[in-house]
Amino acid sequence: MRIIRSADHRRMPWKNGLGETAEVAIAPPEAALEAFDWRISIARVAAAGPFSSFPGVDRTLTVLAGAGIRLTVEGGPTVELTTRSAPFAFAGDVAVGAELLRGPITDLNVMTRRERYRHRVRMLADAETVGVEPPWTMGALFCAGGRIAVDSAAGPIVLASEDLLFAGDAPLAWRSLEPARALWILIGPR
Repeated sequence: MRIIRSADHRRMPWKNGLGETAEVAIAPPEAALEAFDWRISIARVAAAGPFSSFPGVDRTLTVLAGAGIRLTVEGGPTVELTTRSAPFAFAGDVAVGAELLRGPITDLNVMTRRERYRHRVRMLADAETVGVEPPWTMGALFCAGGRIAVDSAAGPIVLASEDLLFAGDAPLAWRSLEPARALWILIGPR
């Protein structure tokens, strides 16, 4: 197991230069935006505008904080996402416009290079046990707000908001220590 704390996220400008991203994890490590296999990042969105284009990449967006965002996806639906919405998957190479519902938001982005990897993101119920099963090869528990406790073979682990725990082979059981939300991220090869 490996923990990436919020304080350790790498800050960088968005690909389109219109905002800032906190890169949580990327593979291979230190890969450029045009060369990653997969990437997990957090964006602070303060104004309406277009999303960055990521040709050949599949994306999933989850609202972590704020009132919400309306996405207009080229050739697809217009969707409104809030902190209660399920994670929303879309292709990174289609034009997407964003409009804030009532002020800035924070969102989680999970991206995989389509020809090599795939991913799934889902919200967890409190006290749910999760694990990595085929066809997935990697799982990560993300604290989407509040604080959570994770029972592991090494003992209890506490995750604060925006901390990420990469799971090992053993299942993970978690529970809220205060009002909290957690996301389960699975990544595997195509």
